Amino acid sequence: MQIISYRNGRIMMSSIKSKEDKQFKVSHDEKCGGIYIKISIDEFNKLGFNFGDSIDVIFSNGFKMIDIPYYNGYYVKAGEPLLVGYPGYEYIRVGLNYGDDLWELANITIDTTCSIYLNKAKKYIDIQKIREVHYTDEQGIMPDEVFANFRPMDIGNLKKNYIYRGASPIDNKYKRASVSDKLMKKNNIKYIVDLVDNDREILEFSSRSEFNSHYFMSLYNNKKVTILSMSMQYKSETFSKKLVKGLIDMSNNDGPYFIHCQEGKDRTGYFCMVIGALGGATYNELVDDYMKTYDNYYKIKENNSKEKYELIKKANIDDMILYITGENSIANLKDANISELATNYLIKIGMDENQIKVLKSKIINLKK
Repeated sequence: MQIISYRNGRIMMSSIKSKEDKQFKVSHDEKCGGIYIKISIDEFNKLGFNFGDSIDVIFSNGFKMIDIPYYNGYYVKAGEPLLVGYPGYEYIRVGLNYGDDLWELANITIDTTCSIYLNKAKKYIDIQKIREVHYTDEQGIMPDEVFANFRPMDIGNLKKNYIYRGASPIDNKYKRASVSDKLMKKNNIKYIVDLVDNDREILEFSSRSEFNSHYFMSLYNNKKVTILSMSMQYKSETFSKKLVKGLIDMSNNDGPYFIHCQEGKDRTGYFCMVIGALGGATYNELVDDYMKTYDNYYKIKENNSKEKYELIKKANIDDMILYITGENSIANLKDANISELATNYLIKIGMDENQIKVLKSKIINLKK
């Protein structure tokens, strides 16, 4: 049996013997470019799999992923493969972190099935233990701003209390929608950039019995919400086009603005990093703004969880900043004009100089 396999960023050919095993159905994670394997996290773990194991995933069309980690979070570098049982997911998911759409890369169809095998138990357990993070969906005594990961981007030369970021004010999957919605009203938000949803989903969310996001819907109904339905593949052309649209739509409307995805973490983190870099934020300010999310959700700070803090920074933030600035080393950013580098990035992905100038006039305190 000839097998196509993905490993270390390369497509390879090999052969294996056929095995009799349960075939799981799959579905396309269209937003994030991965593949849901239709078995719940709890059911999968009851089969004897544990976070930190090495896993082989073999699809019925011959595509296989060998020796990939199984984690409960995205604890691999950008572009690397993993099987993940992320809290709140209906099914386990296999994909390339921030990478290409695995469904397309592997030529998966709705008729494709897959089998999963244990390669080596606990092979990646050390990384699982070091990187493992948890948060609660129960607010308790947490302040609204902490629970909803809601905050202004007061970095660089950005206008103070003018650009806000946070968890979704419309999708209540993580029980934060009404809190975000309340905070938007409190801070007089005039325009929203919704990075994750589409119109069909928004209407579906608004029809649920627990719906309590009326401020969001008032802006949506008045065409003051940009709907982008972005993936997390920030190096893709599609992501870049949607990023440009979101920024141009911001420049054509007055703030205060609110930017969100689902948790206000990854897509929001990248989008806001571009804004912060354009607004003259330093490398340390960009890191601090991104890592505030990990403080809000997981209580991870540099002074109390230094090892986890550094791992998250290196695996996520540094790669994003280097991609935006076009530099190949964080050390090069010490004396760099990050705003100029971010401008070059935006021109490269499709904004023109006048559009960038208009955006800056809206979000930056220009020197007199």
